[in-house]
Amino acid sequence: MKRVFLFLATNIAVMVVLSIVVHILGADRFLEANGINYVNLLIFAGVFGFGGSFISLAMSKWMAKWSTGAQVIMQPRSDMEIWLMNTVQKQASQAGIGMPDVAVFDSDSPNAFATGMSKNNALVAVSTGLLQTMKRDEVEAVLGHEISHVANGDMITLSLIQGVVNTFVIFIARVVGYFVDRVILKNEEGHGLGFFITTIVAEIVFGILASVIVMWFSRRREFVADSGGAQLAGAGKMIAALESLQRSAQEYEPLPDQMKSFGITGKPSTSGLKLLFMTHPPLEDRIAALKRSAGMTA
Repeated sequence: MKRVFLFLATNIAVMVVLSIVVHILGADRFLEANGINYVNLLIFAGVFGFGGSFISLAMSKWMAKWSTGAQVIMQPRSDMEIWLMNTVQKQASQAGIGMPDVAVFDSDSPNAFATGMSKNNALVAVSTGLLQTMKRDEVEAVLGHEISHVANGDMITLSLIQGVVNTFVIFIARVVGYFVDRVILKNEEGHGLGFFITTIVAEIVFGILASVIVMWFSRRREFVADSGGAQLAGAGKMIAALESLQRSAQEYEPLPDQMKSFGITGKPSTSGLKLLFMTHPPLEDRIAALKRSAGMTA
């Protein structure tokens, strides 16, 4: 219930802010002079901007299992599965959340992810490659990292930020489309071809630029999840897990797009403009941050 209220409150707040900005810039007069109700446009942008993000969140567990082939452990069939279930249950209890579904997906690459609509309705999945290449202490730290994502509410927060970004992109792209269609192309009846083409191009361009904000947030939350994993499993184990991932970085196979933000690792380290579009900070930066917080030499 609290999350639904937060979703609605954020949606309303964004539309109010957009309305104020539009009025200050005088865009409302331009839109109204061209027969466009900017309030309706705001509502349209908000509904579709947040609606798409919310639907993606609601379907996240199903999409995760479908896209990775992750199999939820219903009844543990091996010592490893028993250990996985017990470890997740222990960490979930420590973090104050409900027991997530625990799943394993087939992939040679060591990785893991968490997803789900709420703290008490989440999924934590690990790859077969992670279980085969990492020590149990390291796997425990990876699980702690993912449990921290869930406990911190990163899924719903990232969805809200994506909804805010979507709303601005949809609204501004259509304002640009109206401007090109009415002012530059001098179309006076309905929406011309210029409006539709300009709107599509503007949505793509603004969407790419706006994704920088979402990626920045995702990178910041990785540091927080690392810290949470260190608290749940121990700083030494978390550092060892990240160092193990760093050694296998060149063999990395990416997770599907909808899980990237909550996986344990992203692509191998990069810099420059490429870093702006990365969901995860470089592993060396994450390791150095953990060592500093633990009072160790970086």
